[in-house]
Amino acid sequence: MRKLLETEQKALEINLDPVIYGTFAEIGAGQEVARSFFQAGAAAGTIAKTMSAYDKTYSDHIYGPEPSGRYVCEARLYKMLDHEYELIRDRLRHERPNCNFFVFADTVAAINYQRTIKGQGWMGIRFQLRPDSEPNDLVLHVRLLDNDNHLQQQAIGILGVNLIYACFRYKDEPETLIESLIDSLRGRVKVDMIRLTGPDFDQLDNRLLSLYLIKHRLTDVAMFGPDGRNVHASEFLYRKQIMVVRGSYRPPTLVNMDMIKSSYQQFRQDPHIDSGRTALLTEITLDNLMQEGELDERDFLHRAELLNALGQTVVISHGDDHQHLIHYLSDFRIEHLGIALGVQVLLELINRKYYENLDGSLLAAFGELFTRNVKIYVYPSLQEGSEELMTCQNLPIPEGVKFLYRHLLDNGQIADITGFNPNILHIFSKEVLAEIHQGGAGWENAVPTKVAALIKEKYLFGYPYEQMEFDY
Repeated sequence: MRKLLETEQKALEINLDPVIYGTFAEIGAGQEVARSFFQAGAAAGTIAKTMSAYDKTYSDHIYGPEPSGRYVCEARLYKMLDHEYELIRDRLRHERPNCNFFVFADTVAAINYQRTIKGQGWMGIRFQLRPDSEPNDLVLHVRLLDNDNHLQQQAIGILGVNLIYACFRYKDEPETLIESLIDSLRGRVKVDMIRLTGPDFDQLDNRLLSLYLIKHRLTDVAMFGPDGRNVHASEFLYRKQIMVVRGSYRPPTLVNMDMIKSSYQQFRQDPHIDSGRTALLTEITLDNLMQEGELDERDFLHRAELLNALGQTVVISHGDDHQHLIHYLSDFRIEHLGIALGVQVLLELINRKYYENLDGSLLAAFGELFTRNVKIYVYPSLQEGSEELMTCQNLPIPEGVKFLYRHLLDNGQIADITGFNPNILHIFSKEVLAEIHQGGAGWENAVPTKVAALIKEKYLFGYPYEQMEFDY
């Protein structure tokens, strides 16, 4: 079991390591990370320089202007890392040939006096693990939860020490690296994006880091793009109109793809939606990933691999009831949010909300989900043992919630997906998965051509090796 160290112990251990040497550059929220290393003692062996270009004009002269006008952003952080690392490498590589150089940088906005800024920022480190080697980058986005400026600054100091310590001490244990970031900070910060790249981490799939963020409750929502690169919502979802399509995608079937296509098309055709400012996300929940009891990282990566191959941006979320996702996206001023799900999932959701809130808080429970800018798009299914379709119109809703459900239908906050393909509703992911495991024939017709090819090529979802040999 990992020994938990105090922040000062971590900083002192790094300070006493004669090989680690670098620069601290911090914008906003004080010089809290550098301060932690100074206060720990023996900092002269670790710190080459500290600086804070607080004035925007001065900062622009050092790092260049930001076309977006935003200084608390990912682009600014990378400019800081680029500039400061080039300086320390050029100036000290001959004087300190046996050192592992690093540059720590952050650009953070802490909560303001009026409480109109919640507190968030970007933090990262460029670091060597061997002298003269090419450096690696660890970059993250943090949300600060303390309701006090001083406490948020303190949290930044602790997080920065945790980050630096983790890169040098847990470099071979990526899950421990992630979990250790919130040592002494549980409940005070959310880390909702992390990216670790470089020659020493070529074999690391960063999508796993997003999964670890969710697993260890560093955040409720994490995302990665079609290229598998972890991304943050602020960089591409701000003031957009978003469609989220939830599914198991184990594997992505023709039904999944029809649900994505038909719901997104219907969403974009809504007269309240500006189709030029929409974005599509596919969502997998941790609950779904743990349906068989244990979190299977391999299974997760197989789903991620196929969704990315289909061009999808993927969201991993912690909650099963969408509230975490809705709350998270609200910070980015999402004007309209569409959520597409299967009719059975909607029924389970309503039943859970109803039976868990029989104490009288039913309206509040539904109000958290069905806010004014959220609309649920429902994909039908065949009723068991018949050819009759189950839709949101004939859902067997509990008697005590029928009045509320009818209100949501009449208000248009729940609507059937109309442009679906009725000829594929007999396809079920569990049956397809079982056929893949058995190496049977015919399952290829239930999934997109690209999915079938990748399953065979990479032996995904238990596709048997001997079957592949037989195919050839």
